[in-house]
Amino acid sequence: GTRSWSWAVTIAAEELRERLALGADIPAEGITVRSDTTAAIGALAAAERHSFGAQFAEVAVDVGTGEVRVRRMLGIFAAGRIINPLTARNQFLGGMTWGISMALHEEALRDRASGGLVGADLAGYHVATHADVPRIEADWIEDPDPDDPVGIKGIGEIGIVGAAAAIANAVWHATGARHRDLPISPDRVLTAGAPDA
Repeated sequence: GTRSWSWAVTIAAEELRERLALGADIPAEGITVRSDTTAAIGALAAAERHSFGAQFAEVAVDVGTGEVRVRRMLGIFAAGRIINPLTARNQFLGGMTWGISMALHEEALRDRASGGLVGADLAGYHVATHADVPRIEADWIEDPDPDDPVGIKGIGEIGIVGAAAAIANAVWHATGARHRDLPISPDRVLTAGAPDA
């Protein structure tokens, strides 16, 4: 969201600062400023503006039960100028937690006769809980967007993008079997075919 409206907020704040700096009397109803970035945004050259990340996971696989446990995860991101480090880190960590769910727990099963979801509520749908979340670390590098006056690119869901793949690769390193379907459930681990090269 910050990426979407920071430019307009910045322009409005600059105008407000200039009006206050003139030393004019402030009316009782206050000062209102507005900004419109339509023309400025329209003048930008067409370009892709993406955030990037790299994620790493360490897992332990119980060879008797097929259970996969994530031991630790690290995500390093390049998401433009970070305006609020606390909320940015929480967004990254939340996405990585969601990625643990995607990799190991979440599966939407459909009834073949009706096409409806089987167990279409959260009572029987396993998502990562506190016990499933290991030590997760997230950090970022400076990577401001030169076309944005604030330097923002946006975080969005970048935290989840590589999480499941990092876990799947860690399971491959641990077991020698490549999993191309999610979740990597115990039954899939136990029945995994010959190791991939």
